Amino acid sequence: QSFFEVFEVRRPARIAGPGDLSGLDGAEIRLRFRGDPPADLKGVALSIGDGSHLLLNLSLGISLIDGVRRYGLANSDFAPTDLAIEMLYLVEAKSAAMAESRRLNQRLHGARLAAEEQALTDTLTGLKNRRALDHAVDRLIGDGNAFALMLVDLDFFKAVNDTLGHAAGDHVLRRAAHILTEEVRALDIVARTGGDEIVLLRRDPPRAKALTAIARRIISRLEEPIDYDGTQCRISASIGLTLSELYPAPEADRMLRHADGALYNSKRAGRARVTLVSRQDVETGAFDALTGSAARDAAQADNGPR
Repeated sequence: QSFFEVFEVRRPARIAGPGDLSGLDGAEIRLRFRGDPPADLKGVALSIGDGSHLLLNLSLGISLIDGVRRYGLANSDFAPTDLAIEMLYLVEAKSAAMAESRRLNQRLHGARLAAEEQALTDTLTGLKNRRALDHAVDRLIGDGNAFALMLVDLDFFKAVNDTLGHAAGDHVLRRAAHILTEEVRALDIVARTGGDEIVLLRRDPPRAKALTAIARRIISRLEEPIDYDGTQCRISASIGLTLSELYPAPEADRMLRHADGALYNSKRAGRARVTLVSRQDVETGAFDALTGSAARDAAQADNGPR
C-alpha cells in the first residue's frame, strides 16, 4: 500500500501527496491511521540514501495507553530503550494505587454506614431507637409533611418477665417487634423507645378511622399466643394515637406526651384498646402537664397476669 493509503498527514498541514514529502528531514510529523480503529501517531521524518526515501520514526505519543489496549501491544513491541515502557509501568502502578484507594474508600464508606445504622438501631429487637425516631420526626416537621404517632405499650409484659425470666421477655419483645414491622409500610418507622414501649411513625397517614382500625389489628395480632420453650406467653397492647394535623405547629415532644396520655387512658379503660388524641385535647392542653411515660408508670401496679 502506498503511504497515503495508510496514513492521513495531520501536520505539517501542507503535506497532500508524495511530492510534498521532500524537505521533511528532521521535521516533526503527526499522522493518523486511516483504518479502524484510528490511532494518532507522532514522530520524526529522516531522509535516507540519496534523499529520495524518507524514514519515519513514529510513536503513539499521548495515545500510548489507547494504542497498547487497541492493538494488544507487549514489551517486545517496544525498543528496550523506549521510555514508553517506563511510562506504562508508572501508569500501571498509578492504576493499581487508585484501585486500592477506591476499595479502601468503599470499605470506609461501608463501615461508616454500618456505624451510623448501629447508632440508630435497638440491638435487642433490630428496630430503630429513640434517636432515629427523633431524627425522622424532626425531618417530617421541617418538611411540612403530615404524619401520625402511634405509641404502643405491651400489656402483661411484666408478668412474662416475672414468671419466665428476662430471656422469655426478650423473646416476646422480638416477636412483638416482628409483628409491628409487618403492619407498617417500608417508608414508615418502628422504634423501641423504652422497655416495652414502641412507637410507630406513619408518614402520610390515612384518616383517623383507618388508623384506629390498623391499631386494633395490631392489638389482635399481639394477643396471639407466643411460644417460648413450650410455654404460651400471652400479652396484649394499649395504644395512644395522635396526628400532626391536630397541631398548628407540631412538636415532637408534645405529640409524644399527648400520645402517652392517650395510651394512659387506654390502660385505665381496661387495656387492649386504642385511644385517639382529639382536637379538643390539643386545644385545651389536656396532656401537656404529663412528664415521662405516664402510661408505663401507671401500668406498673396492674400489669400482672390476665
